[in-house]
Amino acid sequence: MDTAPFEQWESEVRGYCRAYPTVFATASNARQVDEQGRSYLDFFAGAGVLNFGHNNPRMKRAMIEFLEHDGIAHSLDTYTTTKRDFVERFRDVVLHPRGMDHRMQFTGPTGTNAVEAALKLARLVTGRTDVVAFSHGFHGMTLGSLAATANDAFRKWAGVPLRDVVRLPNETSPGGGIAGLDAYRAAITDPSSGLLPPAAFLVEPVQAEGGVNVASVEWLHAIQSLAKDVGALFIIDDIQAGCGRTGSYFSFDGMGLDPDVITLAKGLGGYGTPIAMNLNKPEVDAHWSPGAHTGTFRGQGLSFVAGTVALDYFTDDALMDEVRVKGGRMRQALDALAAAHAGGAGQGWQVRGRGMMQGLDLGDGALAKDVQRRAFEAGLLVGPCGTNGQVVKLIPPLTIPDDDLDQGLDVLRTVVDEAVAA
Repeated sequence: MDTAPFEQWESEVRGYCRAYPTVFATASNARQVDEQGRSYLDFFAGAGVLNFGHNNPRMKRAMIEFLEHDGIAHSLDTYTTTKRDFVERFRDVVLHPRGMDHRMQFTGPTGTNAVEAALKLARLVTGRTDVVAFSHGFHGMTLGSLAATANDAFRKWAGVPLRDVVRLPNETSPGGGIAGLDAYRAAITDPSSGLLPPAAFLVEPVQAEGGVNVASVEWLHAIQSLAKDVGALFIIDDIQAGCGRTGSYFSFDGMGLDPDVITLAKGLGGYGTPIAMNLNKPEVDAHWSPGAHTGTFRGQGLSFVAGTVALDYFTDDALMDEVRVKGGRMRQALDALAAAHAGGAGQGWQVRGRGMMQGLDLGDGALAKDVQRRAFEAGLLVGPCGTNGQVVKLIPPLTIPDDDLDQGLDVLRTVVDEAVAA
């Protein structure tokens, strides 16, 4: 295994490779194989990008055909046949069945680009500066989205003050819940409080990097109502929890919510190629002027092609039914694991999640890191998240075969037992 070129020439900022110290060579669905021929079950899936698995064969065929026919790989925001195919397919599969008429804004290659555009638009629409974001939230690493991100481990590297964000406690955090929102409402409607209404409320229905914290329907509706009452935009960040991850296309499907802006990325492109998109209500989107927000990599031809194929998975309920069943099995396995240790080291462990995003909160970052290390050595890729990295998050491809899912859960059970014993 030759890692010398990376260690000699790649930046010290590299991170995931330190948790997975091997050189991967090939991948298929839920498995990666390193150059030594060892196979790893992937329960990390590119931090939630690979919802449809590595090298999805249907998408691969479409992309090869696109390349062989000299399709437009890069287009800025000019019109192309592949973008039209994606736009029409997204309209027919996602928007129309939900009665939505949101406009699609292609913002750049990554989720942070989507969040930056959403924040800019909210400030443009309202003429206000502050944005409300919540504790444990993660929204990106560029300065605007980083200001909304809560984790100090990320924020401290900014080098400049991260301003214009009001931080409220997440629903399950101390001072959170509807009572916390009511207190904030009272403050911003009190002309003597010194607080002004914000431009937007930015929230994740399921906080992924924040520790797999699942918001209640009631709390999300309270945020939406507060935003409407004070003239702020209601922005849902569905970058990691969307695109089928939780058992429906959006993580908030069926909740009766009506966001002004929805940010999407990660699984949107299907194959793992970069794409990010915001869904803006027409009356909100109308505040943009042509060229008011640009970006070189907004027209990713390969992502449009693969993303169009990915939408085929949502023309019926087959995959989402599987996600709900598999998610239930994941939850059952984690509940059993927590119960097995409840009388000892596992006292206070929590299991949280929705669909095929599940997390085991071990309450101890060092223990979670040891579990990750042991899992890698046993051929399983998982990633910690949340406060002090104490939550082991499971986000395998939605298309993972049943045998691979069961094997991965068995490996996790073994390595958790070993880590606790150690």
